[in-house]
Amino acid sequence: MTMNQWYMEYRIHKNRPGLLGDLASIMGMLEINIITINGVEDRTRGLLLQTDDDEKIEILGKMLRKVDNITVTALRAPKLVDVLAIRHGRYIERDSDDRKTFRFTRDELGLLVDFLGEIFKKDGNQVVGLRGMPRVGKTESIIAGSVCANKRWTFVSSTLLRQTVRSQLSEDEMNPHNLFIIDGIVSTIRSNEKHHTLLQEIMSAPSTKVIEHPDIFVRESEYDYNTFDYIIELRNTPDEEIVIDIPSSYDGY
Repeated sequence: MTMNQWYMEYRIHKNRPGLLGDLASIMGMLEINIITINGVEDRTRGLLLQTDDDEKIEILGKMLRKVDNITVTALRAPKLVDVLAIRHGRYIERDSDDRKTFRFTRDELGLLVDFLGEIFKKDGNQVVGLRGMPRVGKTESIIAGSVCANKRWTFVSSTLLRQTVRSQLSEDEMNPHNLFIIDGIVSTIRSNEKHHTLLQEIMSAPSTKVIEHPDIFVRESEYDYNTFDYIIELRNTPDEEIVIDIPSSYDGY
């Protein structure tokens, strides 16, 4: 028997005593299991549910529309952002126009690492861009996310310890299950022809690539924004403007 998971979210209008107990009783009568429950931002609660009969979820939704104290705002198969919202009790901010762009601040590094870890667990071709000012924690977050996903990472180009520009990788390093970390400035402005050839090979491989400074990478290469599956922005503060000015002696952002 297949057990499917569902994400339910509701906004509380009147948080009377026993409200959650009443909702749990309804789900219990329908034999819908509550896997996880957490407050998600102000007066909103999220639940991860499980059932062997999806029709029961439809019945639950119709019943809860008659409850005056709450409004159901989501009842769907769980997305990655739903699972993380329940886990951390807060939503990841997304760009209203470009839904592939996700925003984090430095005090949300735990949430960012968890988000990256879930992305990195997927196999196949995916490209992640990471924007951010110097020393905000970009590379460290990528490595921590790799550890969470139990993935080996390889620096194709980097300035974490010293400027790294690889011209070839070993057969073991070229494993498609590995994670490839690319500095978009180093790979397009500070590289050579051999590195460019390696970069093209990696970009066409069925693996996960994370590119720091994606805007410079797009500006200085043959790739465009459609190459990216996710764009992540990391700031010190919510209102910080991300402006990358490349000096003549670039030693790392």
